[in-house]
Amino acid sequence: MAEKQFSNEFATLQQLASDALAHARLKGATACEVDVSEGFGQSVSVRCGEVETIEYNRDKGMGVSVYVGQRRGYASTSDFSPRALRETVEAALNIARFTAEDDCAGLPDPELLATEPMDLDLYHPWELPVEAAIELAGRCEAAAFETDERINNSEGASVSTQQAQFVAANSLGFMGGYPTSRHYIACSVIAGEQEAMQRDDWYTTHRNATALEAPEAVGQQAARRAVARLNPKKISTGSFPVIFEAPLAAGLLGNFVQAVSGGALYRKSSFLLDHLGRQVFPEFVQLQELPHLPGALASSPFDNDGVRTRERQVVRDGVLQGYFLSVYSGRKLGLPSTGNAGGSHNLILTPGEHDLDGLLAQMGRGLLVTELLGHGVNYVTGDYSRGAAGFWVEDGRIAHPVEEITIAGNLKDMFRNIRAVGRDVQVRGSKRTGSILLDALTVAA
Repeated sequence: MAEKQFSNEFATLQQLASDALAHARLKGATACEVDVSEGFGQSVSVRCGEVETIEYNRDKGMGVSVYVGQRRGYASTSDFSPRALRETVEAALNIARFTAEDDCAGLPDPELLATEPMDLDLYHPWELPVEAAIELAGRCEAAAFETDERINNSEGASVSTQQAQFVAANSLGFMGGYPTSRHYIACSVIAGEQEAMQRDDWYTTHRNATALEAPEAVGQQAARRAVARLNPKKISTGSFPVIFEAPLAAGLLGNFVQAVSGGALYRKSSFLLDHLGRQVFPEFVQLQELPHLPGALASSPFDNDGVRTRERQVVRDGVLQGYFLSVYSGRKLGLPSTGNAGGSHNLILTPGEHDLDGLLAQMGRGLLVTELLGHGVNYVTGDYSRGAAGFWVEDGRIAHPVEEITIAGNLKDMFRNIRAVGRDVQVRGSKRTGSILLDALTVAA
């Protein structure tokens, strides 16, 4: 990138937040909270050896929530001028005055706010000239083509680097913020054999570019995955054990988080309503939230409400120990915030003893799912139905690829019927787990 710096000093963002709070108070707001942020980045993609795209992004914004008693108004702007700041605050106030009162609206209780600064090692800028980014993407794609002669086309390899900083503040005296970074290398290729074609991809992401997988490794893995999917065969419809490969198993944790999050619970639209203290998973399942892991993708000292985050056991011995609550949803349920406004922070399912091959051996005969399609999840009932592709397993070994199938079940049963969790953990986001083996799902060919 031509410029490797933020447009504003961090102290400038702090001053903007302070000015917005002061103007809200001057204009009659009883409480106010402000978020000021900016970010920039660069992304390049190479396809079939040629540069396909070079993109630069630079953005900024300020969001203001004001309260007039129990009435809330919100407005935002991308203009940091003093006039725009004042107009944004006043627009939020005008909205608040026409909003119905909500006895759950308002700032957090002061004792919940984060007060101690915490360096979680979340900012690692990557000094990456565009020429170097193009070269990395080219190496990634070239490695995919060199892995197997059946890789005959590409959807491209991409390299991206992003940096951001923000300040969050409220009228109770809270002010926090920090810079962050996130980088990735990705590759998607197509394998062909006679008339058959299959695609697959792979990527690596981290806050620190030195921790990324080598571009050649990413390309090679994408190639191997695409080639492995060639020549799929039909399977019979029936009820079979199913393994969700680690990247997809993280999605199962996402389904769980959605079901025990405050919004779904106070709206009574969750199949896990009133399950606090009840058995949800088998006894061997342990699920922790660790928001203060240095350098992790979902680490944070406080949530979107400014509430300090904390380590906790979400599931102990299969029993649900806590929900995911913001200040607002907690008040709706008569419970304190859990520091989860904005989502979960490094949710980690304790891995088991086996790698993926070990889980295949444990399963014996069934389905390994490596791709899911569609969004067939009903959180009110727990019914689950998704298009899928993957591999049929016989005698504990992959027999052949399969595609255009549907897997179906109910999430409540799926959670209870987890037979094993693998140790093949892929760290890509806010949820970490190895592959997950389920006792049985309906598989329709």
